[in-house]
Amino acid sequence: MADEYLATYLNDHLAGSLAAIELLEHLETAYAATHLASFFVELRREISADRQELQRLMDRLEVSESRPRKLSAWLTGKLTEIKLRFDDSPCGPLRLLESLEVLGLGIHGKLALWRALGAAADSSPALQGFDYEGLAQRAEEQRWRVEVVRLEAAKTAFTNASGVKNRNSSATL
Repeated sequence: MADEYLATYLNDHLAGSLAAIELLEHLETAYAATHLASFFVELRREISADRQELQRLMDRLEVSESRPRKLSAWLTGKLTEIKLRFDDSPCGPLRLLESLEVLGLGIHGKLALWRALGAAADSSPALQGFDYEGLAQRAEEQRWRVEVVRLEAAKTAFTNASGVKNRNSSATL
């Protein structure tokens, strides 16, 4: 059962990384002519490297990629993109804020992954041989860099927002 749980856990995170990479590709395109472009390019590069580490671990453990989970991540990414398009324009401040929150949550999950695997590696030789601490540190750094940009996006999105009516209802924010 432990092997099945591990395979499910690893595949869930692999699928999440795919969704994050696709979201970052959209952000790179939307912000290509801005100062955020290099931020998104670098973050995507790092998340891709983390994904490769996860794939390397899965290969070593002979855990195959779950097509249903990959499809689920793809669909989730598409639904998220539709939701974001509904809320704001491609370079709109709310869309940026919500995109960064999605990325931040995913990175937090990745941090939890590396920490969980590091803890389990103490009693599982199959999980040993990976720099979980280094991977967790990189996730922490990514999380804080995203948070800095997210808070700036919040300032932009919510400037003069008090008293603004929600366009979907008559209630005030």
